[in-house]
Amino acid sequence: MMKWFALTALVQASFFITGAFAAFGLTESGNTYTVDTNAGLVFKVDKTNGDITSMVFNGKEVGVHCFSLYKTETTVFVIKAQDQGGKHSQIASGIGASCSWVRTGHDNNYIKITCSASGIIQYYVAQYNTPSIHMATYTTAEPSVGELRFIARLARSTVPNGPTAADINGGTAIEGSDVFMVNGQTRSKFYSSRQFIDDAVKGVTGSGIGIYMVVPGTGFEGSSGGPFFRDIDNQGGSVQELYFYMNSGHTQTEGQPNRMGLHGPYALTFTTGSAPSADLDTSFWEGLDVTGLVPKASRGVVSGHATGFPSAYANYMSVGFSNSQAQYWARTDSSGAFTSPRMKPGTYTMTLYKMELAVASQSVTVTANVGTSANIADAEPSRSVIWQIGEYDGTPRGFLNADKIETMHPSDSRMSNWGPVTYTVGNAVSSFPMAIFKAVGPVTIKFTLSSSQIGARTLEIATTLAFAGGRPQVQVNGWTGPAPSPPSQPDSRGVTRGTWRGNNILYTVNIPSGTLVAGSNTIVINVISGSSGDGFLSPNVVLDSVRLY
Repeated sequence: MMKWFALTALVQASFFITGAFAAFGLTESGNTYTVDTNAGLVFKVDKTNGDITSMVFNGKEVGVHCFSLYKTETTVFVIKAQDQGGKHSQIASGIGASCSWVRTGHDNNYIKITCSASGIIQYYVAQYNTPSIHMATYTTAEPSVGELRFIARLARSTVPNGPTAADINGGTAIEGSDVFMVNGQTRSKFYSSRQFIDDAVKGVTGSGIGIYMVVPGTGFEGSSGGPFFRDIDNQGGSVQELYFYMNSGHTQTEGQPNRMGLHGPYALTFTTGSAPSADLDTSFWEGLDVTGLVPKASRGVVSGHATGFPSAYANYMSVGFSNSQAQYWARTDSSGAFTSPRMKPGTYTMTLYKMELAVASQSVTVTANVGTSANIADAEPSRSVIWQIGEYDGTPRGFLNADKIETMHPSDSRMSNWGPVTYTVGNAVSSFPMAIFKAVGPVTIKFTLSSSQIGARTLEIATTLAFAGGRPQVQVNGWTGPAPSPPSQPDSRGVTRGTWRGNNILYTVNIPSGTLVAGSNTIVINVISGSSGDGFLSPNVVLDSVRLY
């Protein structure tokens, strides 16, 4: 009887440690808050620093500090801690916050934990009968932790499956400390990134479990970078890491300080495997007394039509809104109609994008609880071109290696040879490289003109990103074009970290009369820069299109 009682008590104690409770609520023990959602999810928060120290879903511990029972010769069961990496789930590497909690909201169906530190408040909210940790992050200054991001650090043994391109486990670093070689393939946490406009749900899975970071609706409004900015979603090392990046300098294109205020709401959502909807209801936050939250009734919307864009882009148009306080975006339907999310009041720059190319911009003012009508028209000049390589849309899509660059390093063996490349106008654009690297060599374009097509002409080279001051300089037959000024581009690696998104720049070269000839002609595009570098870290440019008119 004594042995059975001891065993029962020990097993009960073990379930207490992993956080199993019978009903919705929060209990305190020492420095730990233990929250039971009554939906299979129990999580713990250290009230002295704001870290999430344990997450148990349907009996499975998924946090980085797991507990298990094992048998010895002298004791029936012993609780054993298994350290999965040393860090918890937290803002960056932790903010050293102090926490308090309250049960609140409609019918007291919410538990709000508030963790405050210098310049930052982290909120954790449990909703009755919902297997999610709802979160929001309020900042008055960029915190000392540097890049503002929440990292869920999860036990790889429980959720081993994430994006393959970000699975660096067992790899060897080949560039900095963030690009690795794994079984002959390049991997990086950057290769998990997706454009913000398509990044509402990202997750990892295991046997009977899925854990997803959900950033619904206006969750990105306090972030920086715009609709096509991309940042890390996952890193699969010895610990499975799931991210929500709010502010960073990873090929950051916005020329302003990081936005302050409320970031989110967002949520870490638990399922039995399948991805949850991006349409996460966050309306309950309005009843929780959260610093910086702007309620629905104090927001406005903008609706209208985009016009004048090529019919081929009917399904690839979007509208962005930005000012120093917030950013938003909306896709148009095939007719060009759009409606923004509910936005904070203020005056915004409203931008029409054809794919990722800004083709019009104007000002619009948003008023609280008012719907504003604002149409916008594609303002691109019409060109009657002699030839064009690639679509002028703010991306290198269709070019050589463009289909691979988002998920692998340029040196990867799965890439096609970067060059030097000689391309004949009229050939498939898939043989024209998406990027030119100074240390790899130039791109040569061969083409034929009739007598009516010669004379003074204009060459346009559209780029989406550059590194180390790289910019294109051309030679047309025996004539050398002018050297462009250094471009204004993000001061960070780009194409080796899986992105082509920088500042779109159009270089215009006026080719004088007598340079082009009837018959065969050659244009050589070199990358010039006052900087140097080896291989794919040499000065480079990412190409959008090249056209002669």
